[in-house]
Amino acid sequence: MISYGIAAVVAIVAAVVGFVLDRFVVNAKATRAAEDAERVVRDAEKQAETLKKEALLEAKDQIIKMKQDEEVDAKSRRKEITALENRLSQREETIDRRAETLDKREHQISSAQGQITKREGELDEALSEALVQLERIAQMSPEEAKTELLASIAEDVKRDAAALIRESEAAAKEEADKRARNIVSLAIQRIAADQTSENTVSVVQIPSDDMKGRLIGREGRNIRAFEQITGINLVIDDTPETVVISSFDPVRREVGRITLETLISDGRIHPARIEEMFNKAEALVAEQVQQAGEQASFDAGVHNLHPEIIRTLGRLRYRTSYGQNVLNHSLEVSWLAGVMAEELGADVALAKRAGLLHDLGKAIDHEIEGPHAVIGADLARRFGEPPSVVHAIESHHGDVEPASVEAVLVMAADAISAARPGARRETLEAYVKRLEKLEAVANAHKGVEKTFAMQAGREIRVMVEPETISDADAVVLARDIAKEIEAELEYPGQIKVLVLRESRAVDYAK
Repeated sequence: MISYGIAAVVAIVAAVVGFVLDRFVVNAKATRAAEDAERVVRDAEKQAETLKKEALLEAKDQIIKMKQDEEVDAKSRRKEITALENRLSQREETIDRRAETLDKREHQISSAQGQITKREGELDEALSEALVQLERIAQMSPEEAKTELLASIAEDVKRDAAALIRESEAAAKEEADKRARNIVSLAIQRIAADQTSENTVSVVQIPSDDMKGRLIGREGRNIRAFEQITGINLVIDDTPETVVISSFDPVRREVGRITLETLISDGRIHPARIEEMFNKAEALVAEQVQQAGEQASFDAGVHNLHPEIIRTLGRLRYRTSYGQNVLNHSLEVSWLAGVMAEELGADVALAKRAGLLHDLGKAIDHEIEGPHAVIGADLARRFGEPPSVVHAIESHHGDVEPASVEAVLVMAADAISAARPGARRETLEAYVKRLEKLEAVANAHKGVEKTFAMQAGREIRVMVEPETISDADAVVLARDIAKEIEAELEYPGQIKVLVLRESRAVDYAK
């Protein structure tokens, strides 16, 4: 019984102790939970404070940025206003100066008018005194002087009448010469060629003014690449939907024009595309040269020409002489020589053939030294032309004495075609020769790859081989070319010498 009682007591004590321990654990957990809750609240408050500070800082930064933007705008506006004020003040000063100049001129004019009036009075007095003195010296009245003057005039009229009679007799003697001229005039009337002259610019139409920006490219890279590759000057100004290409070399200008029109129609404009289109344009112009030679041969009625002569003849389409297109000039000479040969009973086919080929040497005279007549005769001889044709070509400028009627006719037809009104312009030929001389001066230096005269001869661009010319050598080369131009050429203003050294690395992904 005692053991059951002890067990019961132990059980009760254990229960009490367990209850007390449970309460203690619950209280400890509650305390920890409260502390965690307080810590979470404190963290939340700290985070909220941090976010608040960050928001304030961001707002301050935005306010500062807005103030800075406003200050920049204000400065820009102030600059614009200042510039406008300066322009207005300059215009006011210009107007004031012009007003002062006009006042001075008015004063000078009024003074000059007064002097003129005074001089007129003095001249009238001097004339009256001179008449009195003449009457006193000659002892003649004005009526007597008039009578003597009329007698002198009558004598002069008689002498003039005798001169007219002599001129009439001389005119009769010139009748034979007039009949000879009829043949020439008849030939000219039957040809009746248009007046033509070559320009140094070509106008290219563009679909919209937005295309101008694409042609220029970012920081001007497209227009620089176009001018360096083609060797022509691309002028982009405020003219709506129009750009201008300028070059003294007609072949180069035609290649540039075709390149530009192809790029505009394609729409893809970048340096690599420009180079690709330029190569295609060169091939197209070469084909046009061949077609021009064949068409000229057909129009002149001259057949069985060697293919190389036809190609050389086609190159004359892009050659000018004092502004006159040489291919058109050659056709005119062929027609004129043929008509005159027909009137005189000479060999028409020979005259037309020699007339068409007489300026053949002008297509290659920049490659071979010597007069173009001699160069053309050598070329014709080399490709199997008859000796009579070769002789007419060689003698059309008097380098060789003409020994046949056809050679004389070719010489006369050449002079007629060149002398007609509007056919030639001396200034353009001199201008082209100066630009060609500019390029020749630069090309004579070692390491020069290409040379282009730009800006109407005010700039020369020299592209060098990067393997041969270093950056330091390029500076020396530019100076040497400039000094040589100063020593050998005469030109207005100054000429800019620009040496370009460009290295390219090319590889292919296969």
